[in-house]
Amino acid sequence: MIKALYKAFEVRWKSYRHRFVPWIALNLQKNERTLRQVKDRSRDKLVEDEEVLGSLVCLFTELLKNDMKNQSELLRFLPQAKRDKYTNVEDETRDAPSAVMLNALGFRIERKRSSLQLAGTGVFVTRGRAPKGSIVAMYPGTIYQADEPIFFQSIRNPFVFRCIDGVLIDGSDRAISKIVYRSCSGRDRLGPFRLGDCSWLTSDPVNPLAVGQYVNNCSNEKAANVCYQEYDVPEGFPLELRQFLPNVNYRADAQRPLRCVVLVSLRDINCGTEEMNCTTYRTELENIVFKSINTHPSSMSSPKKINKTTEDSVHRYEETTDRPKDRRPGNPPRF
Repeated sequence: MIKALYKAFEVRWKSYRHRFVPWIALNLQKNERTLRQVKDRSRDKLVEDEEVLGSLVCLFTELLKNDMKNQSELLRFLPQAKRDKYTNVEDETRDAPSAVMLNALGFRIERKRSSLQLAGTGVFVTRGRAPKGSIVAMYPGTIYQADEPIFFQSIRNPFVFRCIDGVLIDGSDRAISKIVYRSCSGRDRLGPFRLGDCSWLTSDPVNPLAVGQYVNNCSNEKAANVCYQEYDVPEGFPLELRQFLPNVNYRADAQRPLRCVVLVSLRDINCGTEEMNCTTYRTELENIVFKSINTHPSSMSSPKKINKTTEDSVHRYEETTDRPKDRRPGNPPRF
């Protein structure tokens, strides 16, 4: 009886400790290889927003051209100049999205069993080579502003991602999270134009980049080769290409640009290599003070009051819960 209780406590502790601030503070420096130090928030971006925009537009344009049979009716609503850009396609055969990605970006990625022990699903470069600074994946899901409700969606959900400014992205493709995303995506249309992609909820996403929620954390044995970068979609983003964006706002009347999170390669990633994310934290202060993580379900309704020093000393905490299946034991979450 006592042994069974101890075993149950051990399992719960291994899941909870990555949200227990004193444990994080004591163990952070033990895993220096898993950390990427950023001295200031303004230096967090590895590539400029213009480069992110260029990569996304390049891939999405090729995906649209590859699906002309289903897109022809939609293109009739575009100006003639834009229509000609897509309709002047000689080859009418339809390729798989992963093949389109290989032709457009020079590499392709797939979900496969992780190379890490007990890590579940991972994301691999299966063809080609991803150069340093490439956009190698996107983190899909519903976007929640800091004041929007996410309590029920976050229960037993290890895919909630917290951005540097408190914006949350629910990247779960099951249960209530899946229902909420489909509902919000169906709501957000501009005439015949869809403003979000639902196919990432299935095993065959139309946008092959939309698998970022399955990228595992690195370990002391395997160093990180990608990191997260936040990106706000500009107003000038082509309307006809928004159908490939794997994110939607929870609130219909959101006043902020659509938030996306892309994964950027820290170095060249060769074929057959698994993508590994790293922890990011600021080193602006010599003694880092960790704040309590108030995005966890147990603290959503009554967030703890923190002072400005604490707020400024923390760079980010990007996941609200531990994911034992997809993270090696002892590897701290991202900040």
